[in-house]
Amino acid sequence: MANYIHVPEGAPAVPKLDVTLDEHDYRAGALKLIKTLRPHWKPSEVKMKSFTDGITNKLIGCYAGGSMQDVVLVRVYGYKTELFVDRSGLEPEHIRSPAMFRHIARQMAKYHAIHAHNGWVPQSDLWLKMSKFFSLVPTHFVDPEKDQRLNSEVPSGACLRDEMIWLQQNLSKLGSPVVLCHNDLLCKNIIYNQQEGNVKFIDYEYAGYNYQAFDIGNHFNEFAGLNEVDYTLYPGRELQLQWLRAYLEAYKEYKSQGTRVSNTEVEVLYVQVNRFALASHFFWGLWALIQAQYSTIDFDFLGYAVLRFSQYFKMKPEVTSLHLPE
Repeated sequence: MANYIHVPEGAPAVPKLDVTLDEHDYRAGALKLIKTLRPHWKPSEVKMKSFTDGITNKLIGCYAGGSMQDVVLVRVYGYKTELFVDRSGLEPEHIRSPAMFRHIARQMAKYHAIHAHNGWVPQSDLWLKMSKFFSLVPTHFVDPEKDQRLNSEVPSGACLRDEMIWLQQNLSKLGSPVVLCHNDLLCKNIIYNQQEGNVKFIDYEYAGYNYQAFDIGNHFNEFAGLNEVDYTLYPGRELQLQWLRAYLEAYKEYKSQGTRVSNTEVEVLYVQVNRFALASHFFWGLWALIQAQYSTIDFDFLGYAVLRFSQYFKMKPEVTSLHLPE
C-alpha cells in the first residue's frame, strides 16, 4: 500500500518483519513468520497449501491441524518486483451473476467510502505509477525471438508515451473522485464466504488512493479472465448499469448520503468507468512488459502485454465516443 496513506492517531501498529524467502523453497521462511504470528503452533504441525493462480507472486496458506479455520496467508513476491511495486477465489463466470456481483459491488463501495482523516485530501498516484512503469519498460531483450516480438508486436516507446500523455489529459478531467482502491480486483482476489453470504478482497499489493472509476473499470476488464483471456466477456451496458446502480446505492449508504440513486448518476459513472478501463489496459500492459524482462515465472508476459495493448486500441474509439450527460 502506498506509504502516504493517512493512518489516524491511535490506530494499532502493523508489525513489520524482515524475512527473505526463497520463491522456490518457501517453507523455512514462512515458518519464521509463523513463529511470530502464531507462536503456539508447532513448526512440525504446520501445513502449507499453495494457491498458484497468481502469475507474478505465490500465495501460501499456512495452517495447523486438520482444518483451515485459522489460516495465515503468506505472499512470496516474485523476482525483481521491488522495482515497481510498493510493497477460495472466484472464477469469471461467478462474478457475472447478479447475486455475486451485488456482493462485490457492495464490498468495493465499502472500501471506497473509507474517508481520509483530519481533512487530508488524497491524491491519485496513477499517473506517477504509470510513468514509473514506463521508465522501466525494456527497450530490447537478449533473447532474439522475444526481441523480434517486442519490435513487431508491441507499440513503440514514442507511441506509448503519447498514449500515456493522452490518458492523463483526458481522464483527469472526468471528475472521478479519488478513493481508497484495491487496484487489482481480479477474480482470484475475491473470496466468497458461502456460510456468511459475503465476499472479502485479498492481496493489497497495488492498493492505494486512485480514481474510483479506475478500480471499477479494472474489475470489469477482469471479466475476461486471465489464463484464457476473452474480451468478449467484458460486461455489456445493461449488466454494467445494474452493477453500477448497486455500487452507488451502497456507496451513498456508507457515505451517509441515503440510498437514492438517479439515472444520471449511474450514466455519469458508466462513462467514467469505461474511459478508465482504457487506463487499466495500458497500466497492465506496461506492467507485463516489465515482467517479461524480470520474472522467473513460466508465463508469456510479452504475449499478455500484446493482448492488453491490442484491447486498449480496439476499445479506445468506442469509449471515447461516450460523453457525460449534460
